[in-house]
Amino acid sequence: MSVVLPALNEEANIGPMIEATASALTRLDLDHEIIVVDDGSTDSTLTVARSHAASFPRVVVLSHGSNRGYGAAIRTGFSTAAKDLVFYTDADRQFDVGDLEGFLPLIADHDLVIGFRIDRNDPIVRSIFSWGYNRLVGLAFRIQVRDVNCAFKLMRREALERIQLQSDDFFIDTEIIAAARKCNFRIAQRGVRHYPRVAGTTTVRASDTVRTLRSVLVMRKRLSSPASRTLG
Repeated sequence: MSVVLPALNEEANIGPMIEATASALTRLDLDHEIIVVDDGSTDSTLTVARSHAASFPRVVVLSHGSNRGYGAAIRTGFSTAAKDLVFYTDADRQFDVGDLEGFLPLIADHDLVIGFRIDRNDPIVRSIFSWGYNRLVGLAFRIQVRDVNCAFKLMRREALERIQLQSDDFFIDTEIIAAARKCNFRIAQRGVRHYPRVAGTTTVRASDTVRTLRSVLVMRKRLSSPASRTLG
């Protein structure tokens, strides 16, 4: 399994996240690699990640010279991933990679396994926006997914290679699911634990709403065009 960890200004989180991820994957007896993608952090995230990588031979650290966006960081990680299964999650320690244990039986019969947050630990306003966004995406793309933006997704490499991801921002989560739906991928969902952020600050803002709505419209048009049928 290739694990992609996008990180932006997570100097207090990236070290413990690398250690916890390596421990979980070893416990699950998975041949693995951990790909940390620093997206132009202005703190010590890159330095800390490289320091930990020196102690964990299966950790690879990549860096964007400047901030290119969450989606761009994930796409960089995907382009480097070499294993048969590809998984990504955030580096903020709000998820436990150990929850992959319940995903492994599902990926045997599915192309994509999507997490949904149990007892979500986010500010109430963000949770309300997420509730509305899930329903908007469901209508726009005819997708029945409980938690579109849950950053806990496992997919088969051959499935990932069939979709051409373009998003540079947080819309990457929606794009993955919409493209998977277009390709008629077999999709499963499973609940994952979600923890309060203990360090650092989120980069998601309410001001992202307008840009995200615009992205939904553009994506819907692109996936509805005749050229997009080559994806399936």
